[in-house]
Amino acid sequence: QVQVVESGGGLVQAGGSLRLSCRASGRTQSIYAMGWFRQTPGKERDFVAAITWMGGDAFYKESVRGRFTISRDADKNMLYLQMNALKPEDTAVYVCAARNTVSLVSEPDYNYWGQGTQVTVSS
Repeated sequence: QVQVVESGGGLVQAGGSLRLSCRASGRTQSIYAMGWFRQTPGKERDFVAAITWMGGDAFYKESVRGRFTISRDADKNMLYLQMNALKPEDTAVYVCAARNTVSLVSEPDYNYWGQGTQVTVSS
């Protein structure tokens, strides 16, 4: 069992920055990868970025590559998403997730999900 809790969302103007954090607890030794997804009402949950826990290999959705940076501190069980040059279309509930299966990290079949943190980007 793994629990994940996100924080750091808020309201920001276009072009601004936010840093999201996610704390994992429980059986964290089982984590293979952690990632961020975002949810907009009426739309499917969308992959944003993910990172393997051991090697730190990062993967990104094309529309955020170069603007967002995912990182982790495995010793502290922390996941981060630095979001720069934010755009109104980035507005969503950002959800932290963890998986213990070895697979493509962009797939939505993660094992554990957080409650989400709201990110709103105004123009």
